Formats: sequence, structure tokens, C-alpha cells
Amino acid sequence: MQCNYLLTHSLFRMTHSKFQKLVNNRFLFRMYLLRFLPMAFIAGVRVNELSYEKAITTIKFGWFTQNPFRSIYFACQAMAAEMSTGLLVMNSIYQSTPAISMLIVKNEAVYFKKAIGKITFTCNDGSRMNEFIVKTKNTGEGVVVDLTSIGIDETGEKVSEFIFTWSLKAKK
Repeated sequence: MQCNYLLTHSLFRMTHSKFQKLVNNRFLFRMYLLRFLPMAFIAGVRVNELSYEKAITTIKFGWFTQNPFRSIYFACQAMAAEMSTGLLVMNSIYQSTPAISMLIVKNEAVYFKKAIGKITFTCNDGSRMNEFIVKTKNTGEGVVVDLTSIGIDETGEKVSEFIFTWSLKAKK
């Protein structure tokens, strides 16, 4: 069992490198956003890091992201936080055989203070994804996984915390 897990784990890591290279290429990823997520492009969501274990995204306070209270609008924060979790899911299912569909089925958020300046969202749940991917591939049933993204401002204070529930299912 342990050997099988390690083999599967290392195979997942090898296939991720191509996806990570695409996402970590700023120009290519900005073109992807422009084509498929234009609001994230307009709002200026950036990917700072994507690895097997974590994803880090940022969003800055500005004219496109502001609310009437002179802070980042909650939906813009949610967009950057969701991207940090979604990138980890996409990283885990990239070029998977069989293909795996992904969909957000629930999200929760807690806001601790005004989001001013540059907010960094970090999701460290990537290593947990492997067990869910293997489970849906083996059973063909849908699985759900909760991924947490924490928003930190430039002073290091927690601004917000998001929990996104992703549904994953291997396609037949």
C-alpha cells in the first residue's frame, strides 16, 4: 500500500511540472486569464507561486477592486482566494487519465479587517489532493474536498479566510 501510494504520488508530481510551468509563466497565464477569466485579468489577480503543495495568489486595492468603503470588494478577494485553491485542483488533475471534472459546490468566508493594499492568498492543501484524486479514479464516484485559502495583508495580518468545497469526479 505504501509503495503504491509513493509511486502514484511521484507520478502526480512528474505530470505537474508542465502545468506549473504554464501557470508560472506570467505572460502565458495572463493570456489564459484574458481568454477564460476576463474579470480576474481586469482585477489584476496574479499568481505568485504554484507548486504541488501550495498556491499563492495576490490582488491589489485599486479602482477596479474597490468598494465604497475604500477597501477591496469581497468578491474580488473571493476571486483571488478561489484561484489559489482552483490552481491546486487543476494541478492535481492536469492531463489525468481518465479526465476528472471539477466544480465548486460551496464556499464560506470570514472577514477579519479591511483589505487595503496588496493581499496575498495562500492555500497549503495541495498534498491532500492526491488521496481524493485516487479515490475518484478508483471508484468512479464523486468526492468533495475542502480547501482553505488565507488572505494576509502587507503587514502580515490576516484579512480573510475562505473555504471552498470542490467536487471532483472521474469521467467515464
